[in-house]
Amino acid sequence: MKFEDFNFVPQLQEGLDTMGFTKPTPIQQEAIPHILANKDLIACAQTGTGKTASYLLPLLHKIQEKDESFIDTLILAPTRELALQIDQQIMGLAYFTGCSSIAVYGGGDGFSYEQQKRSLTDGVNIIVATPGRLIAHLTSGTINLTHLKHLVLDEADRMLDMGFYEDIVRIISYLPAKRQNLLFSATMPPKIRALSKKILHNPVEVNIAVSMPSVGILQQAYLAYDEQKIDLLKQILSNSEYKSVIVFASRKETVKKLNSTLNRQGIKSEAFHSDLDQESREDIMVRFRGKSLAVLIGTDVISRGIDVVGISLVVNFDVPPDPEDYIHRIGRTARAETTGTAITFINDKDQHRFSRIEELIGKEIPKLPLPEGLGEAPIYNPKAKRQGSFKPKWKNNFKKKD
Repeated sequence: MKFEDFNFVPQLQEGLDTMGFTKPTPIQQEAIPHILANKDLIACAQTGTGKTASYLLPLLHKIQEKDESFIDTLILAPTRELALQIDQQIMGLAYFTGCSSIAVYGGGDGFSYEQQKRSLTDGVNIIVATPGRLIAHLTSGTINLTHLKHLVLDEADRMLDMGFYEDIVRIISYLPAKRQNLLFSATMPPKIRALSKKILHNPVEVNIAVSMPSVGILQQAYLAYDEQKIDLLKQILSNSEYKSVIVFASRKETVKKLNSTLNRQGIKSEAFHSDLDQESREDIMVRFRGKSLAVLIGTDVISRGIDVVGISLVVNFDVPPDPEDYIHRIGRTARAETTGTAITFINDKDQHRFSRIEELIGKEIPKLPLPEGLGEAPIYNPKAKRQGSFKPKWKNNFKKKD
């Protein structure tokens, strides 16, 4: 199948041709016909499958066909980074169409709020927004959504995990009852099913199987007690072949402490978390994409919110709580047919959790011996509830993970 088979308006097809896009991905093949047919849709597809274009392309086609100037589409996203990424994709895909969009997100100063307010007042075709900032504009009367035709919830599972359920319901109360609803989620837990029943009408379901890690990723693991992890990480980062590194931790507090510890010990890194203001977050991402910052430390929020080619190493400082989060995390490396390495630290309490990851991907990940000088490693026994405690001579700098 080719994109020409969808019969998009010429201006949209010209953009696809210019970018060299010829063949749709499986999620695009499945979702686009239903969206063009004006059906509500619930789609399970993870980052990296082409899901964003699977809803942007048919929506841009419909906007261009009608050639209307009001706000046609609202896209809700959980993070500023994802909102900006979607907005950038719109600018690329819609280059020849004249469709306009704006990313609406918090974290900036009063000037950025006023800039967004003016743009929304002037009118755009597509709004890409995080829930909190959008509510601020809705309550101030800045946005007129009476002609809205399409609502998209992107990364819906992550939005609910971040506590946005009430905000989403409140936003929907401002929308016209007659609209097309599209819900995209990487996972499909019961709370997503409940949300879909509340806002979707006779939806079509599309399920794209969880993509296995790229064959270009070298997956490895170390068994290590919490007290050994920081020295292990330092030794790994001393390898000069790793030019661009993301370190994932499951808690924001761990991210901050890990960054401070590395900086004190001469390793230049930046912590990426929700407490940063927008200017700081954008500055970090610009430097990381530009390779002037080699080590980025963050939570699972950035596992779905950034798309950077050339990341050579991903380190899971702890085992992610959900096996599918592991795939999202390590999928930051080996993108665009490159190669990369993914290393996971497994403490004595997370071994069963790691065995679930191995079950999901259908293979055992090699466990490497600890470097000399770090002491004895835990024994890998994922069926055991908990092994004996390791008592090091040095102080533990990190709180134990929940």
